[in-house]
Amino acid sequence: MNTLPPGSTIGIIGAGQLGRMLGVAAAQLGYRIHVFAPASGPACDVNNAFTAAAYDDEAALAQFAEAVDVVTYEFENIEAAPIATLAKSVPVRPSAQALSIAQDRTQEKTFVEKLGGRAAPWRAVTNRQELDSAIAEIGCPAILKTIRFGYDGKGQARLASADDADAAWDAIGGNPAILEGFVDFDHEFSIVLARGMDGAHASYPPPLNGHEDGILARSTVPAPAQVAALWTEAAALAGRVADALDYVGVLTLEFFAGKDGPIFNEMAPRVHNSGHWTIEGAVTSQFENHIRAICGLPLGSTAVTGSRVEMENLIGDQAKRWPRIIAEPEAHLHLYGKSEIRPGRKMGHVTRVWR
Repeated sequence: MNTLPPGSTIGIIGAGQLGRMLGVAAAQLGYRIHVFAPASGPACDVNNAFTAAAYDDEAALAQFAEAVDVVTYEFENIEAAPIATLAKSVPVRPSAQALSIAQDRTQEKTFVEKLGGRAAPWRAVTNRQELDSAIAEIGCPAILKTIRFGYDGKGQARLASADDADAAWDAIGGNPAILEGFVDFDHEFSIVLARGMDGAHASYPPPLNGHEDGILARSTVPAPAQVAALWTEAAALAGRVADALDYVGVLTLEFFAGKDGPIFNEMAPRVHNSGHWTIEGAVTSQFENHIRAICGLPLGSTAVTGSRVEMENLIGDQAKRWPRIIAEPEAHLHLYGKSEIRPGRKMGHVTRVWR
């Protein structure tokens, strides 16, 4: 196993808040950060170098590869092909294969189901006629999701009945999609798992996740007993996914807590919003463990530091509450440095740890 010593340069594809928090964790371990993105963003507040170029700019990527020792990415809505090309010149962790599978819902669900995961009933839909056939097989209510590039409720449309088919198809722009049936569940949770270059696993306790308007609103640890009871099974599936991909870094799988066990929803080949609580709420944050993994260092402890931890996202105007939040004795405020407040935009988060 090749360990990158402190002083090495980590390349981060993407300039968002996840890159910012990765950069902070990397700096604490003595690494330098080089961000690659089309435009400046929150990650550029903590970097040592910045390349402004399109994600598919081969010449810029080649220069970027020469300037860094390892590359990671902070979001998955980028084409996998340029990342695969980049990997010919410099180690990319996690791999382009993980990115390719995670950004295609049909590949993602098929891949996880072959490893023993159970998903909600679904059908691929490539045209309007196939949507009718899928509705006939799965029934309604259901949700139509674009195969690629959907997140935080974007690229999705709900169908209460077959009469909603035209409106739903128009809402997603007639793009290739999957129709996913509703399932009975009591809670939503996630498994945030780190896998090292040596194949070692470390998973965090699953947080209870609450969403509003399709966006994560809060994550709480410990989760209810029903979720805690599913930790071992869900984490084992996440481990099989990571092993099958020879994954290096932090991997997140989202689940519904069903009466018969965990129901897989989707995966993200990166650090995840539902793991933000780990910055103050765990001995080693998800961001530090991601840096440790991609640099060949031992993984850190995922033990919880308090009796209860809650992460609340600050969406849009909620960030204006910062003066009150920062006065709370148990609160840890994180603002991402975004200049413009917009509805639905993640402006920061606050973690509350009760000892």
